[in-house]
Amino acid sequence: MSLTFPEYESFDGLGLANIIKSGVISPNEVLEAAIERIEFFNPRLNAVIHKMYDQARVSLKNNPSNGLFYGVPTLLKDLLAEYEGAPMSFGSAYAYQNKWVSKFDSELVKRLKKSGMVILGKTNVPEFGLSPVTEPDLFGPTRNPWDLERSSGGSSGGAAAAVAARMVPIAHGGDGGGSLRIPASYSGVLGFKPSRGRTPTGPVFMRVWLGMVVEHALSRSVRDSAAMLDVLAGYEIGSPISLPKPKCSFLEQLEQPLPKLRIALIDHPFFSATLDPEYAAALKKAAKLCEQLGHHVEPVSFEVDRDVAFAVLNIMIAENSAGLKGLIQQIGTKPKAHQLESVTAWLCHVGDKLSASSYSWAVYTLDQAGRQLAEFLENFDVILTPTMPFPAPKVGEFKSHLKEEILLKILRYVPFGPKLQKYIQQASEKNFSYMAFTGLYNIGGQPAMSVPLYWDKNGMPIGIQFAAKINQDSMLLQLAKQLEEAHPWEQKRPPHCMQVQTQA
Repeated sequence: MSLTFPEYESFDGLGLANIIKSGVISPNEVLEAAIERIEFFNPRLNAVIHKMYDQARVSLKNNPSNGLFYGVPTLLKDLLAEYEGAPMSFGSAYAYQNKWVSKFDSELVKRLKKSGMVILGKTNVPEFGLSPVTEPDLFGPTRNPWDLERSSGGSSGGAAAAVAARMVPIAHGGDGGGSLRIPASYSGVLGFKPSRGRTPTGPVFMRVWLGMVVEHALSRSVRDSAAMLDVLAGYEIGSPISLPKPKCSFLEQLEQPLPKLRIALIDHPFFSATLDPEYAAALKKAAKLCEQLGHHVEPVSFEVDRDVAFAVLNIMIAENSAGLKGLIQQIGTKPKAHQLESVTAWLCHVGDKLSASSYSWAVYTLDQAGRQLAEFLENFDVILTPTMPFPAPKVGEFKSHLKEEILLKILRYVPFGPKLQKYIQQASEKNFSYMAFTGLYNIGGQPAMSVPLYWDKNGMPIGIQFAAKINQDSMLLQLAKQLEEAHPWEQKRPPHCMQVQTQA
């Protein structure tokens, strides 16, 4: 395979921007190098489900050359990020078969374009982002670059696989319960979920899942994540939760000295899950590393009422899944039986049947849980946990079995009441086990990140999670940079992403 720019994979996003601005290489050459990687790796990974090469080539003529990421290729997650004139499928046959096309740029996409980034396509997602693995019926599974038999995680699974495979140095993603951090952990990249309201989600949805969903990116370097936050952060007109842009940039803050931190070490999952021994061992290594860096680490416990958490989160997700109605109104036809996956259709049914009082109770309970977590963090700077409790599942392992599919179809006709509520809780345990360490920070709105510090005996990444108080995004990124320098991960390459370099 003949490559236009063999060294492409050795640069992060800011590195590419710097050599473009210096005139060492043209943005067109960088663009073609990214396209070559997508074409080479995507058939085996299935990370990119819609290619926008022609739009990307045209956009190079209009992108501001003084942008922070001028000429840097990136990908959009196929959720929320509206790109005028491009299809948006949401991972669903309903939108795809009705040829849904975005009619405008979302605020996030406007800010990406203003930074000079070149958008090459859309990445694979589970249907409407409702699963911790990326295996939509519509496009099929995204495979993990470290082991093609395993999932890359979800819901930003396509984005994580693309970054890990060096298709692009940084890719857009979103996080509603761990959707950046889960795939970051499983794919061996950095996944940073900013504070609630830090980045835009509008103009259609000003606070997705009551603000639990936060948009940002997956990257290979800490500085790219910080720079992306500089690009995306800032007040969004009309948003009731939008945070102002800090006076000092996140990228500049990386260079400031980090004081000794009080770190709470928690090894007990917040939701039902069993911690894998290798993941527990990795957590202990991370705690020791933090101590070696001069921080104080203290083992502690923090408990949440799991039954209440299950009930509340299910109500919130189901109620907002009913937001599919807005798409139905715009498309003009209801989904046919085969156009929605069973879980999505069931959640929409539950959302339709929920009472206003149930939703009000869920909002109140979420607020109280967030306050409880904020009060706990008054005594600490950072919470340290594993990102995931166990290794990535095999492709297809998470999917509903035949009996579950039949039951889900039957339950779509059961009135909302104690029986349906009981099954909701039982069914959710499987889903929430993947969010056992991540989901709490979406409830509370705190910034949290998965850092790719360790690998297991099978060569699979193990992400370590760090969380901080709301508005402490800069401090958390500073810690990430400290960890990156002490225990670098950039040299780690997935075995299924070495062939381009070999053939170059």
